[in-house]
Amino acid sequence: MAGRFAPRTTRAALPHQAAAPGAGASGAAASGAAASGAAASGAGTPLTREWTPQAPLDLRLVLGPLRRGPADPTFRMTGDGTFWRATRTPAGPGTLRIARHGDRIAAAAWGPGADWLLEGLPALLGAEDDPEAFVPRHRLLALTRHRRPGLRLLRTGLVLESLIPSVLEQKVTTDEAYRAWRHLVRRFGTPAPGPTADLGLHVMPDPRGWAMIPSWEWHKANVDAKRSSTILRAVRVARRLEEAATMPLPEARTRLQLIPGIGPWTSAETLQRSNGAADAVTVGDLHLPGIVGHALADNRDADDEEMLRLLTPYEGQRHRATRLILLSGRVPARRAPRMQPGNIVNL
Repeated sequence: MAGRFAPRTTRAALPHQAAAPGAGASGAAASGAAASGAAASGAGTPLTREWTPQAPLDLRLVLGPLRRGPADPTFRMTGDGTFWRATRTPAGPGTLRIARHGDRIAAAAWGPGADWLLEGLPALLGAEDDPEAFVPRHRLLALTRHRRPGLRLLRTGLVLESLIPSVLEQKVTTDEAYRAWRHLVRRFGTPAPGPTADLGLHVMPDPRGWAMIPSWEWHKANVDAKRSSTILRAVRVARRLEEAATMPLPEARTRLQLIPGIGPWTSAETLQRSNGAADAVTVGDLHLPGIVGHALADNRDADDEEMLRLLTPYEGQRHRATRLILLSGRVPARRAPRMQPGNIVNL
């Protein structure tokens, strides 16, 4: 589920993170430090942009759903509150650094995709989102929205980068999926452009790169044939899937679910990030129905049907409603052992 819980408190920067070029700079000095650091490392001078949001904005809440585990090779948050994102844009690989300076957002970007990333900065940070369209009808949601005024639903405009890790998360523990993502991106991706060596950032493979991964490497990553086959089917039609980023939610969902192995759960998890889809409720999740049922009706045994019934008052904003429920912290106590990770390596 995108952004399941409130982000953890930021830890102090590790020594190698604090030394990252330009990571602790602010204002105009940040651009200069980043540029000089990039030049010294041969990374090239970054393109920069400043943007002032028109409403409260919490970068951790907005960007949190892009993070796939604590050591995601495509995403970092350093101790000073700076966010780094490595991705593959239609123009090529790119690295985006985002930091808050007062009421302004300062961004720098490197690589062939730098222009594309800076142009899409406002959409990424929720400028196209409309929180006022949400009318809370439960006290819990009203209180959570009041306490989290900086929540915005991001929009990356990129389908494949959210689809592939979502497929990896199908029917396994999150730890298993995160390990698989780390292994595959580090092994077959490319180092991110810019001053990112100390951060260990990588850009995921392009569609051909995913298609060329040998079967035994999927095995090493503990990814079964069902999930790897789904990814291989998806990358063969990557261009057509990326078109879904500009489609209305029903058409985008249909486009994704034409691929065998991509169902309602995976399409919702993808479109929440790629399209900023406020109504893309995650159906088919192991935990979400019970969490929603517990929060709204004190029914931790709710199923998908009951969850959708409870979310009916929020039609059009059901994903936002579930984000607020998850951020409220009102989740049922665990009453069963944690699911044990599987291991297909020795099979």
